Amino acid sequence: MNPRLVSYLNLALCILLWAFIPVASKKTLTELNNLQMLFYSTLFSAAALGAIVLLQRKSAILSSLSVHDLAHLIWLGFLGAFLYYLLLYGAFARTSAAEGFILAYTWPILVSLLAVPLLGEKLTPARLLAIAVSFCGVVVIVTRGQMVEFKMENLAGNLLALSGALVFAFFSVLGKRASRDLTVAAFIYFCAALLCAAIAVAATGGLLWPSLAVWRWLLFNGILVNGISYLFWFKALERGDTFIVSNLLYLTPVIALPLVRLFLDEPVHPSAVLGLVLVIAGILFQSGPIMAARFRP
Repeated sequence: MNPRLVSYLNLALCILLWAFIPVASKKTLTELNNLQMLFYSTLFSAAALGAIVLLQRKSAILSSLSVHDLAHLIWLGFLGAFLYYLLLYGAFARTSAAEGFILAYTWPILVSLLAVPLLGEKLTPARLLAIAVSFCGVVVIVTRGQMVEFKMENLAGNLLALSGALVFAFFSVLGKRASRDLTVAAFIYFCAALLCAAIAVAATGGLLWPSLAVWRWLLFNGILVNGISYLFWFKALERGDTFIVSNLLYLTPVIALPLVRLFLDEPVHPSAVLGLVLVIAGILFQSGPIMAARFRP
């Protein structure tokens, strides 16, 4: 099979799984709090990725890591696999699935802002305009289109989602220049997150035993949505054009909206759809110069 086609098949599977994040989260949070959900889900994710590391015979890479590299990966795991999901699940517990997920997908714009002080990149007029467009999308979502009257609903949940986006942007910027095996790195991320979640759960009252229906969603979320999906993502990056693959990833919240309507029976407000269009437009607008340079004859 054509390597490029394999890449996009893997990407399609990854996007579909990640689009289930708001559904799986909402289904699980009916019985568990965000910290308990994070512990169970991370446990299954770490187990799934550990199995992949063993099957791919990459365990030797773990022992070859220096103390500095291991500490850096653990720090990234705290940010990207513990704190981010803690905030994201907390957002889903307080706001609608559609709004929380779309707001969490503002992280690419925040990456552009953080790259200025942390990576020394320039804040160009195109980036400023892209940020302004996406910010308008955020305002539309948070106010549910009532920008003149400036009424804000689910403010706590929306702020948690935006905080999660900021944390994931930090995670992305700090991990941008590191060179490592991605599967091994993801395994370490989730092991670090599992340790943090275990400590936090023990300090806040322990775990609840959910019903069978919730166990199904926990297993699905931990093994596939947050675990095996990373393998699909890495395979997509390995064989496909990184720029195209990364931009197609923004289809995830678009696909998530009908899944939210189908599985959760939650209304998807027109303001959420308009906000999503503006957020993605800002992200793609900032990618325009890169796209033009890449495809210039």
